[in-house]
Amino acid sequence: MLFDIARPALFSLDPERAHKLTVKALSLSPRRGPAPSGALATEVAGIAFPNPLGMAAGFDKDAEVPDELLGLGFGFAEVGSITPRPQAGNPKPRLFRLVEDRAVINRMGFNNGGAEVARQRLERRAGRPGVVGINIGANKDSDDRIADYALMTRIMAPLASYLAVNISSPNTPGLRALQDESALTGLLEAVFEARGDDGPPVFLKVAPDLEPADVDAIARIAADTGLAALIVSNTTISRPDLESRHAGETGGLSGAPLRDLALERLRDFRNATGGAIPLVGVGGIATAEDAWARIRAGASLVQLYSAMVYEGPGLPSRITRGLERLMKRDGFSSIAEAVGSE
Repeated sequence: MLFDIARPALFSLDPERAHKLTVKALSLSPRRGPAPSGALATEVAGIAFPNPLGMAAGFDKDAEVPDELLGLGFGFAEVGSITPRPQAGNPKPRLFRLVEDRAVINRMGFNNGGAEVARQRLERRAGRPGVVGINIGANKDSDDRIADYALMTRIMAPLASYLAVNISSPNTPGLRALQDESALTGLLEAVFEARGDDGPPVFLKVAPDLEPADVDAIARIAADTGLAALIVSNTTISRPDLESRHAGETGGLSGAPLRDLALERLRDFRNATGGAIPLVGVGGIATAEDAWARIRAGASLVQLYSAMVYEGPGLPSRITRGLERLMKRDGFSSIAEAVGSE
């Protein structure tokens, strides 16, 4: 494969530079249409997904290549996180490959070009087919983060298949405090008011580093406020046994070491919600078997990102082909039928 040839050269570069080159290469590639609907087609929150596999937020922070990602075989792409004002993010270096662990640590800090730049790009793609979610965040130096989320909702709602409210990044000080019960209720009330009655579905992205009481509280608030889905989960600040020399770097850990924790937290939310709220499983998914385990545990949709660093652009197609095989093997006629069947 071409990626296998190119990987040593990419891995010789600083990870952030390699990522920028990857996005640039995608932007210059011939545009293909989104994945066709087929055996893996499913509906979540009133949205028709051609397959349940999505690109997670963080890859396409500034909405530069959502259509190109869909052309790789993803059933949906989530751009962002996008903040009201541009921000540079945290000091470099801030992105680290943990090759021995097939993992990544990042402390990017919501670096992005801001709402206006992303809005212009997304307006240019208006009318094209494909499911594109928009992940929204708050500026690090904001005096009122809830107001930031409300503003981002008003700007992005007309352009989004769904909005993802990201309060789970560990790299913006104090952001995860918005997962607390009282703060979260106020935040979601502001978001729903800003969205209006006919806006897109709202998803909430949560951290894997939650206590049982936090899970129960978030599940209760999700039900009370009418959230369309919970994205479980973001990167972790915990550190399992790691082999890489970068293991001690500060930031959020993603990739293979996150798999078991993210699966455990998904099961917790499945139990807490009783299956009443769709879940999006994220964290450590690198194979069709990983994705299938997440679906059987209760995920209506799944997302990946870090695995692409190690597996390359052919990964989405490999996973979707594998999912179709696993679904048939286990006797299910649809993804929806398999959700939570473990």
